[in-house]
Amino acid sequence: MISRRTFLAGAGLAAAGAAGWQFGLRPMLDPAPAKVGFELDDETLRAARDFMARHPIIDSHAHPGRTFLRKAENLSFKIRLYKLLGGAFEERTLTDMAEGGVDGAVFNGVADVQLLTLSDEGLVAGREFSPDEAWTSYRRQIRNLRALAQNGLVRLCLNSADVMGAKAAGQRAMILALEGADFLENDLSRIRQAHEDGVRMLTLVHYHDNTLGDIMTGTVGSRGLTDFGREAVAAIQEAGVMIDLSHASEKTAFDVLSMSKKPVVLTHTHINTPTLSHPRFVSRELAQAVAETGGYIGAWPAGIGIDSLAQFIDRVEFLLDAVGAAHVALGSDMDANYKPVLETYRKMPLVVGALMRRGVAEQDLAAIMGGNVLRVMDMSQA
Repeated sequence: MISRRTFLAGAGLAAAGAAGWQFGLRPMLDPAPAKVGFELDDETLRAARDFMARHPIIDSHAHPGRTFLRKAENLSFKIRLYKLLGGAFEERTLTDMAEGGVDGAVFNGVADVQLLTLSDEGLVAGREFSPDEAWTSYRRQIRNLRALAQNGLVRLCLNSADVMGAKAAGQRAMILALEGADFLENDLSRIRQAHEDGVRMLTLVHYHDNTLGDIMTGTVGSRGLTDFGREAVAAIQEAGVMIDLSHASEKTAFDVLSMSKKPVVLTHTHINTPTLSHPRFVSRELAQAVAETGGYIGAWPAGIGIDSLAQFIDRVEFLLDAVGAAHVALGSDMDANYKPVLETYRKMPLVVGALMRRGVAEQDLAAIMGGNVLRVMDMSQA
């Protein structure tokens, strides 16, 4: 039986739900279907589906079904509203993946979810962690993500061979990742534990300046990669885990590049230009430096400067011109993106078909749509 206190608390949050739209929750919770901006004939769509059947289609950064919210506690008021009004819905997104011909994704937890709130500038960390809070949150999220595999909804994949095996069996591939390495605090042993848990990618920072380095948004710090961050980068690469520089300040990112011995990636971003600049985008110099390690830049379909899928295809072409097909991937940020112009995996055949129609060669398209992710994952473990 629900207690009166629990009922009243839930009712209070529900009553605040309408007001929550004013906090900017709607673009995160219930993104409106974006304009497509082009049409594909049946022949092109069939060719796209045939291509997807023959090649692995892997999203380099996603939050399918928002597992990071499942059983989450100690959230800020606005993120509690986000959880109450949206919740977790993994099966729905996995159905969309299957219908859209997507073979798998890098499933991300959110390391600093307890700290997050919404400001006029977007997501920010509103406080610091209490003792053991970050590690407890990590354990909860990893337990919930691994449960997806234990329940037969996905196959947990540790390398490209696992991904190809999942594709052959008609299963969705899950590559485990954490967006933010806050859970490490100052304990390198947790890198080994994360690897044993199946984690194969770590974003060093998210919206919180942590013990490793500085973020790119808000008041950008001048520390760059910390002394512990340098130790952590070496240990992460030694363990065979990919490093994602998304959200890192340029100083932090270039500090990582200066010592990296393996490819690093930017899973979901774009390049700043004179006509469009944003704090979540990176410099051309950083993108090219990441490419030079053998890594990739994930094309990010956020509604920043664009409002249609056609404009996102333009964005993919921009990255191809900037760094080459061997260094471009797709980073949808699915189910946690801001005003996405790719809001469902069911539209993935449109992405493939549009790139085919624009003349992207099959070998290059295969690299963009999944091959580069798998290549870097295997190189990271070599």
